[in-house]
Amino acid sequence: MWHCALALGVLLLTASADPSALPKDGVWSVVDFGAAAGGEKDCTEAFQKALDAAHAANGGRVVVPAGRYRFDGTLTVPPNVALAGTFAYSPAHAGIRDEGGEKPVYGSVLEPYAGAGSEDGAPFVTLQANATLQGFCIHYPAQNPKADAPTPYPWAVRMRGNNPAVLDVELLNPYNGIDASENQRALIRNIHGQPIHTGLYVDTIYDIGRIENVHWNPWWTINTPVYQWQLEHGVGFVFGRTDWHYVINTFCFGYNVGYKFIETKAGATNGNFLGIGADDCYTSVLFEQSAPMGILITNGEFVSFHGPDPTMIRVTASHSGTVRFSNCAFWGPCNRNAVVDGHGTVGFSDCSFMQWGRKVGSGEGSAPDVPSIDARGGSILVRGCEFMEDKPQIRLGRGVERAIITDNLLAGKQRISKKLKGKAVVKHNVTTPNTQSWRREMQHTPGYRASLFKNRDTKKAKPAG
Repeated sequence: MWHCALALGVLLLTASADPSALPKDGVWSVVDFGAAAGGEKDCTEAFQKALDAAHAANGGRVVVPAGRYRFDGTLTVPPNVALAGTFAYSPAHAGIRDEGGEKPVYGSVLEPYAGAGSEDGAPFVTLQANATLQGFCIHYPAQNPKADAPTPYPWAVRMRGNNPAVLDVELLNPYNGIDASENQRALIRNIHGQPIHTGLYVDTIYDIGRIENVHWNPWWTINTPVYQWQLEHGVGFVFGRTDWHYVINTFCFGYNVGYKFIETKAGATNGNFLGIGADDCYTSVLFEQSAPMGILITNGEFVSFHGPDPTMIRVTASHSGTVRFSNCAFWGPCNRNAVVDGHGTVGFSDCSFMQWGRKVGSGEGSAPDVPSIDARGGSILVRGCEFMEDKPQIRLGRGVERAIITDNLLAGKQRISKKLKGKAVVKHNVTTPNTQSWRREMQHTPGYRASLFKNRDTKKAKPAG
């Protein structure tokens, strides 16, 4: 009996000295490994020990109680391990945008300091195969919103291996947000925040990835020097090579480019983008390249009204792939809704175009009589769309190879100019009636469309001089 009691006492003493030996039913707490909240003690080693212990036990969940945790180093979440905070859904903070708003001091808050001054170092958190990061606010306390430019940092999160996931996380103010490249079937869901330089980067994906409910808003700062820098240099989403990516319900506000599609050494994007949006971006969507099977954008909303030449869609001369917009809306006040170049195919169907030709900034699009769609190259399809302004609708430049412009609703007269060398079909576009009875009816018709014609008639009625 005495021997049994002694053995039990030794076992308990050993277990208390080595938290990883404690039976946890697959759950470990970073507190048991020496982590302390308060934002003063470096918790890198304690967190990593907890993560490694879960991995050594063939996987598990490492939990982080509410509190602010400082990190002077970086973390790796090993395969089959989840690092979990208190939030069941991504929090949001008004921050400096609203001085009376909630600050990042509630719930599980991770505060990185490592890597300041360079974006080329190791990411704050690296996720390996089947690893998960969930339920946190990540806040960089040393980032100064009133500086002339932000302090560069490495990526906040890097995803590698098969099937990693980032869920229910707020990236409040990282320089670079999530690097989702060189992995398969990654899941990024319910992410809020304000990455300053690059929000999300996707590349070298050869199996279906999923991005759902990711919103970049100025919840950390607005109307400051750093925010102005973000408007001039920041990109919300960057997509390189990815096959059949699903992107649903994403949004960004206040970037130089909202969504940027590029070609990397691995290739270009093919994907399905549903319910995406970009507001107050100098350029909402920029296409340098796309895969031939196409980028499909449905139910999108795109707004540009600041910068030297606010334009929603830009397709560069390097583009040779396929892009299709369906049931999307474009408004401003901007200069042009779309500038299309290259040798690819770009299509718009059942879309709404408005508030172009407002002469904003000093770029080329601020010239008088610019069209809603300025097509300069490639093949273009515009079918079943509505152009709400009584201004030039489409310009088909000399480099356009083929064009089909049919079955559209036009405000005022048809103003579709054709200088292309290729072939074009322009027919069945319905213009606005100009009869007295219709004009009288518009005077009593509510809504934006009628108001445009009322304003037009008022201007025409004013005497010259």
